[in-house]
Formats: sequence, structure tokens, C-alpha cells
Amino acid sequence: MQPLRPTTDTARDQRLWQIAKARTKFQSHLVTYLLVNAGLWLLWAVTTWPLEEHHRFFLPWPIWSTIFWGAAVVAQGLAAYGNYNRGERTQREYERLLNQQQY
Repeated sequence: MQPLRPTTDTARDQRLWQIAKARTKFQSHLVTYLLVNAGLWLLWAVTTWPLEEHHRFFLPWPIWSTIFWGAAVVAQGLAAYGNYNRGERTQREYERLLNQQQY
């Protein structure tokens, strides 16, 4: 099945289409992150129960995937939902310069 495309080819529709794609991609990555990390923490909890004395003061191994993968997911979320789109910022700056040139 072919994905739906914007009905018109205007730049605004293309921009909205790109934003929608980025947001749905982020949402699927967020769900994957949550499910996989929940499974890793569950696996850690099951395999280390009860805690042995020498494991009590060490960081649990799932913390590393949670932190680093989580940072990547946060960055993707900021790009998808924040106003940090480079192309959009470039367009606004260009329009600002055009307005300055007219005066």
C-alpha cells in the first residue's frame, strides 16, 4: 500500500508532510525505546534477584542503554516537536533579510 501524499505540491504542504513524518517516526521510536528498556530492566531484575552483596554498589547494566538511547530519543523528539528545524529557521532568516532589504 502506497503512503498517502499531500494533495497539492505547495511548499507549505511539503513542509507539513515532513513534520508529520518526523513526528510519527519519533513516536514509533519512543514506543520501541520504552518497550525494549522495560524488557531490559525486567531481565536485569529477574536475573539479579536477590541482590548479592558485591552487586549492591554497582550500577545496573540496563542504565547505559536507558541513558544513551534515551538521549538520542530526546534529541529526536526535540527535532520533531521543537521549533529547531534548520530549514524552517533558514527560511525565517531569509524572509527577515528580505524585509530589511526593502526598507
